[in-house]
Amino acid sequence: MMCNVTCLQFGEKNLARDEISGKKIIEIGSYNVNGSLRAYIESQRPAEYVGVDIEKGYGVDVVCTAEDVGRIVKDESFDIVVSTELMEHVQDWKKVVSNMKHICKPNGIILITTRSYGYPYHGWPYDFWRFEQEDMAAIFSDFQVLCLEKDGAEPGIFIKARKPARFAERDLSDIELYSIVTDSRVKGIDEAVLGAFLARHTSEYRLLERRTMKGKIRKLLRDGYWRIARSQRK
Repeated sequence: MMCNVTCLQFGEKNLARDEISGKKIIEIGSYNVNGSLRAYIESQRPAEYVGVDIEKGYGVDVVCTAEDVGRIVKDESFDIVVSTELMEHVQDWKKVVSNMKHICKPNGIILITTRSYGYPYHGWPYDFWRFEQEDMAAIFSDFQVLCLEKDGAEPGIFIKARKPARFAERDLSDIELYSIVTDSRVKGIDEAVLGAFLARHTSEYRLLERRTMKGKIRKLLRDGYWRIARSQRK
């Protein structure tokens, strides 16, 4: 996933060497598109670092959806669970959060960064949700919240929370989040509504891509690219 500077700063500030060194770390949504906490965390000498994402790529060790992590990873397997800029992109966010909580060891840490209301649609490939401070406080009311703050650069939210030694998972079924798909707070997204939304945005992005490509071609022609290229081939 893509991390901005404040996302990276939050992780480096809130994950200390003694929390990382010799510990087992898992990152859910680990494909490094443009910035990742992995380099910092690995510099603190963890015993193990596993990156999980839906496709092969830089920073990905295991290919798996975030919804299926709980199926392939045993409960209470990792000391730290990291997820940066993923949560807005998963349709079943409640399942993903439950997976994180279960694979985290007692007294272990979950660190999440994600986007809040006001951040634009960025469907890579999907974009569903926006999280606020009060949402995260409710979602992790069964954990000890160690740090919960807004992204100072862009609409977003950061949280670090510790799993209690005696953990009783909160039922999240009653929680509503703002969805960019419905432009309202909902518990879930109707498949028909989602299908129409995706169809509309897919056509918009294809048009944008065509316009962008035309613009690039015009710029190349204006800059004399083809004239220079021909002269180099002679």
